[in-house]
Amino acid sequence: MHTVVGSWAKEQRMLPRDPKLPPPLGVRGWITDSLASSLLAQAGLDLRALRRQAATREFRPVSTGITIDLRFRNTVQHLRSENVVGVVRGKDRLLDKEYIAYSAHWDHLGIGPAVNGDSIYNGALDNASGVADMLAVARAAAAGPRPKRSQLFIFVTAEESGLLGSAYFAENPTVPVTQIVANLNMDGGNLLGRTRDLRVLGEAKSSLGPQLAAMVKTEGIRLGPEQHPEAGSFYRSDHFSFAKAGVPSVSIGAGTDIVGRPKDWGIAQADDYTAHRYHQPSDAYRPDFDLAGAVQLATIVHRFGTLLANSPSVPTWNKDAEFRLPRVATQP
Repeated sequence: MHTVVGSWAKEQRMLPRDPKLPPPLGVRGWITDSLASSLLAQAGLDLRALRRQAATREFRPVSTGITIDLRFRNTVQHLRSENVVGVVRGKDRLLDKEYIAYSAHWDHLGIGPAVNGDSIYNGALDNASGVADMLAVARAAAAGPRPKRSQLFIFVTAEESGLLGSAYFAENPTVPVTQIVANLNMDGGNLLGRTRDLRVLGEAKSSLGPQLAAMVKTEGIRLGPEQHPEAGSFYRSDHFSFAKAGVPSVSIGAGTDIVGRPKDWGIAQADDYTAHRYHQPSDAYRPDFDLAGAVQLATIVHRFGTLLANSPSVPTWNKDAEFRLPRVATQP
């Protein structure tokens, strides 16, 4: 319930709608899994069976026959927010037209419902830490030496409102999206210390996972399993917008095997963050942050991006990846 309470208990935002498209849904919202199961059962439908069917390309919407009466008032505002984009040009005359795109969202939740008298949602981990890491990567990239391909640094807005900034960029890119050969996303850095593992969303969907695993293996670092795959985390951060546009994408974050800490300490810290600070005002700066982990993570992402920018081949989706699209990229 953290996402529902922390993200949906205030005004919601959306991108301007293309007037040529059909009218949107009149209402959208959340109900609990148990209530949805109960309602569908009354209509003779099984939610688990519908989920299995929805995972196939042949699935079509199912009419439930259920109607809900509700009444509410709303207001509409037109707001503006910015994506911030920078580029470090590659040195190869041909491959500099291809791009490794790094992304991190600079927004959080702003001012929201007060918790223990505090209504300022700081977002220290989510995602000031990721933005700081990506700024460090951009600074290192600008200092050189330059790799063959260009590097695109995209600080997106409105991630917490439904990936709006990255969705807008994917639909209105500053360079042709077919020339973006990979996206490396950073959503939450590492404030706990150096790790022996990484958490990589999407590592089994494209060649990016094995390539990263091979690079960090020499340093004694492994890609750890996703702790809560049922949460659908791959579909909840900005790399998802790039993936939908056909760009092989991963989100790279710290693991939970923390150097110098007892076994399972990192898991306990992650669970405590989710329970008490995720999308809460308490996600704030603390003097006990161990920034050695931030240095390690930013260094890995910089090295990996440089590796991809110099590679003779471009990343590819796995054959069973739902995002696999025909892509045309400049080859050496």
